[in-house]
Amino acid sequence: MASIPDLPGVVVVHNSDQEIWLKQLVAKLCGLDNERFPGSQPVSFGLKDLDKLEAQDYWVCEKSDGVRVLLFVQTDIHTMDQMVYIIDRHNTYRQLSGLFFPHHENPRNPLRNSIVDGELVIDVDPRTQQETLRYLAFDCLVVDDQNVMSRTLDKRYGRLKAWFYKPYAKMMQDHPRMAETQPFDIKIKNVQLSYHVEDVFNIDIPALQHGNDGLIYTCVSTSYIPGTDHNILKWKPPSENSIDFKLMLRFPPLAGRPSQPDFFAKPVFELHVWCGDDRGIPRYELYDVMHVEDDEWETSVHPLSSQGYAIDVWSSSHRMKSSGEQLDDRIVEVHWDPIEEHWRMMRFRDDKPNGNHRSVVENIIKSIADGVEKDILFARSSSIRNSWKARQGQPAASQPPSQPPQPHPLPPKPTHAPYTQPLPPKPQPAAPAPAAPNAEPHYGPLATSRWSKVTGPDTVAGMYR
Repeated sequence: MASIPDLPGVVVVHNSDQEIWLKQLVAKLCGLDNERFPGSQPVSFGLKDLDKLEAQDYWVCEKSDGVRVLLFVQTDIHTMDQMVYIIDRHNTYRQLSGLFFPHHENPRNPLRNSIVDGELVIDVDPRTQQETLRYLAFDCLVVDDQNVMSRTLDKRYGRLKAWFYKPYAKMMQDHPRMAETQPFDIKIKNVQLSYHVEDVFNIDIPALQHGNDGLIYTCVSTSYIPGTDHNILKWKPPSENSIDFKLMLRFPPLAGRPSQPDFFAKPVFELHVWCGDDRGIPRYELYDVMHVEDDEWETSVHPLSSQGYAIDVWSSSHRMKSSGEQLDDRIVEVHWDPIEEHWRMMRFRDDKPNGNHRSVVENIIKSIADGVEKDILFARSSSIRNSWKARQGQPAASQPPSQPPQPHPLPPKPTHAPYTQPLPPKPQPAAPAPAAPNAEPHYGPLATSRWSKVTGPDTVAGMYR
């Protein structure tokens, strides 16, 4: 699994005058009546979304395994001073140094206020193994003091390239020494038309120097929507769909001392789902439990997925029991093992302020049960292309352009036959998808304990926190 980069920059003090002013400015630039994180969030891809790809024009790109941040360029038009920040999903601002963005008309002047959407990744050169922190920009909200959120994706992407990136790339070409002072490199993310999804798998993903976490489909004709956007679809193979929960540990009592917890015994790994905020305080409810083998708790060997490959980031140097790390009260990413029928750990997500909301979890559960395999995406490419061409008044093609054979970019799945030839339009899966996990909550919402730094009672069913 790919490394998750640490965020660079100096954190702007929470609730300071500087942070308050910056949040007010961002809200004003975006035309919002709140000061929350203004970035959009995708929804999980399901079988019904294949019809969306036929009905509307979508772009598709690989989903990078990194940290989502907004890049905020703030320029004082009176002094021409420019400051640069990144904004994470916690809505925390970090001030950067060493970056400058020139104006697209006169590169001697600074680019004015701009907000760009993208992801920080760690690229690893396959030859030298040298790591490069890189920002992959894929959308924009504001460019040069102009709010472009109401414009279509193709217009926003064009403005991102022409006004934001092109002058910057030219400056870096003319002055390569500037790269030495920059906190990260900057690139524009490559996108494809939705019916060229095979190119993403066969060309784009194999060429990546960072981890891949699926696909992102974005509707071309819609505006930029802060918060959940049903026009942005996050695709993963059903077996690799993951959910972020809050992990809470419950320890059994000591033998002969029932009032004392045994912190050396293997606990129950409870998964709690985020149910929104109650007067600014996150509210969680117990959803299910995460399975951890005894030897994983003691020695933390890599757990294997049902396909036989490691799916977490723990290593022998990060034993769960002896690591000394706080495991309780952290956001954990898990996936559903359809063979063993339980949740399995992938990694901690300390970059996220909360787990997935209950409504998001329900959608992901549906995606697990009603998921779409890669071969189905390939098979629908012809119909998607014909519908796209028909909307443009162009003649339809019987099938998408052929591609040279490429190695399969993802681990093989023994339960599915390899893709060897085009399938008929709108096929049905050869076998029913695994049933959705029985993940009904076993308890009601937890009360706040004045004895604990985290929420919840001291004991539940005899188990200690």
